[in-house]
Amino acid sequence: MKCVRFEDLRTGNKRIGFIDGDVIRCVYGSLETYWQITDETFAMRDVRLLAPCVPKQIICVSFNYQKHAAEFGVEIPREPSIFSKAAHTVVGTGADIIWPKQVQELAFGAELGIVVKKRMKNVKAEDVPKYILGYTCANDVTARDLQRKERQWLRCKSFDTFCPLGPWLETELDPSDLSIRSYVNGVLKQDARTNNMIYNPYEILSYISQSFTLDAGDLILTGTPVGAGLLNEGDEITVEIEGIGKISNRVVME
Repeated sequence: MKCVRFEDLRTGNKRIGFIDGDVIRCVYGSLETYWQITDETFAMRDVRLLAPCVPKQIICVSFNYQKHAAEFGVEIPREPSIFSKAAHTVVGTGADIIWPKQVQELAFGAELGIVVKKRMKNVKAEDVPKYILGYTCANDVTARDLQRKERQWLRCKSFDTFCPLGPWLETELDPSDLSIRSYVNGVLKQDARTNNMIYNPYEILSYISQSFTLDAGDLILTGTPVGAGLLNEGDEITVEIEGIGKISNRVVME
């Protein structure tokens, strides 16, 4: 099922629901409890889709595709190499990516995003699926010049709007072999499959949970394939993942 966060254009209220044909059927409840599907519906034309989650933490994996590691002259990590993005980077499809004044080079990276369903700690890889709420398209936007300049990646990854997500969460999906692509102004830039990952999604979440607790709503980005490149002002960047859908965002100077 496709789970969405959306804004009611008439009232400005933010809600959660599932797409049911040409309408959104609202639900009540928290991520850690059973959602109750209601009879309240909204027509798609009356809403604006928001980012499908509001994570407390965003944990990312670098160089998780062999060709991408080779592209940057990096050895294949012997275990998942993780870093974080600030939570306020999240925006939905259609929102602008704001190019900060202090950034010279802005890069994109298509990624499969995973949203955690319930608190997980020390979870074995084979048990990870029951801790996953759903999957979404993600764009790991990076200030590439700052990434080269600084020893740590938090700032270069964490400017506002640097994590577009959406258009929804697909709650029923096998992530093991999905097409993942990115386009800039309609031109194909990245084209890979998730079975090319060095560490698969279940291994990644298990590894992270061995180190620290993941809570309901937290977001995991699983790495970008070869071809992640630079953007220009006015560019439209689209991320498309098989079985989920696609998101598009335009680059606007601050």
